[in-house]
Amino acid sequence: MGSGPLEGVRVLEFTQIIAGPFCGMHLADMGADVTKFEPLEGEPWRLSVELVPKESRTYASLNRGKRGVAMDMTRPEAQQVIHTLVKDADVVIINYRPGVAEQLRIDYATLSAINPRIVYCENTAFGRQGPLARRGGYDIVVQALTGLMAGEAKLEGDVPAYVYPAIADYATGIQMSNAICAALFVREKTGKGQRIDCTLMGTAIAMQTSQFTWIDAFDNDIIPPMLEGFKQARSEMKTFMEQVAVQKKYRPGAAGNVYYRVYQTSDGFIAVGALSMALRLKLLAATGLKDPRFKPDGSFEANPEGWDVNGPAFVREAEALYRTKTTEEWSALFEKHGVPAGPLYFIEELFNHPQTLANGLQVELDHPLLGSLKMVGPAFQMSGTPLKVEVPSPMLGEHNDEVLAEAGLSVEQIEQLRAAGVVS
Repeated sequence: MGSGPLEGVRVLEFTQIIAGPFCGMHLADMGADVTKFEPLEGEPWRLSVELVPKESRTYASLNRGKRGVAMDMTRPEAQQVIHTLVKDADVVIINYRPGVAEQLRIDYATLSAINPRIVYCENTAFGRQGPLARRGGYDIVVQALTGLMAGEAKLEGDVPAYVYPAIADYATGIQMSNAICAALFVREKTGKGQRIDCTLMGTAIAMQTSQFTWIDAFDNDIIPPMLEGFKQARSEMKTFMEQVAVQKKYRPGAAGNVYYRVYQTSDGFIAVGALSMALRLKLLAATGLKDPRFKPDGSFEANPEGWDVNGPAFVREAEALYRTKTTEEWSALFEKHGVPAGPLYFIEELFNHPQTLANGLQVELDHPLLGSLKMVGPAFQMSGTPLKVEVPSPMLGEHNDEVLAEAGLSVEQIEQLRAAGVVS
């Protein structure tokens, strides 16, 4: 549909909600011709808090740059259209519940028999193997199962809170587009397509690399008793925070963290990130704080005697200091000393922000039903084949006739399918 590194690549997208649509949008931003197939009533995200009938903020935010087809894919006539289009397609994206692709005859075995060069990317919640393979699952379920939610340790009442935004979904969408590009590269060398399996579970675990690393010499005496502690706490119906305390017992956080955290200022909040010793010294120079863990010879003692008490006192001292200046004053001071720092914003405050605009992270589009809209632009750029955003998300069934004509159907045949309720 547009120009870019994937210009000429034809994608058939059978997805809904977040991960699959986000993947398809990335491919469209890179210049691929992405055709999205929906049921006659539209995919569920169209119907989530509709702004006008069949159009929602969530759908518009995840489906720009695509053509849209609405059809009853349970009907053999619709499946025949898809099979015809697959002959000239390069990529198929699927993220339906397990088993649905087979029911609709758009599974890998069926489509690869039609076009062996097809790159077929299917996303499921838990993967195609194992005891959970047949389960559907949303981001919230995967967050709970993989420890993402426990790692946040935030509460809504007495239970752990969902991490927003849907990080497993969005990260999986990026993972899918990454895998598809790799498979297309392999196909250029071998001439063969292949199947790609992505999972929300796999992405969620992959994002927790250090936590999901078991080193025998250090963890054999830590993780097994921790797991037993979780089991005991659950059998006693301990609260979630009491269960978190079990984990902290075996993996306590460092006391006195003043270098990598958010502080309240006199008029807002500021985040500081000083992970290296060099940056920590710069932060101390900027603030005037004295960290007794730094010795005269330049060495650093991470956990000196009494630090379990003195560390929290040091944090309180720092917190009081940060409240004496504005966010802008601290920002200027940290910039002068070379300390990474920045104000805390709500996402809505980034509309028209000079940094957002300077890096092409905001684009403006005109939607036929929603009107003028601003949204995030491509998250990366390329010097030789720049990414461009050209069109908004499609209206339901907007490109039915165009795509069906590409499948070889005449005007009369398209009208017959419409009259029979196969397409909208």
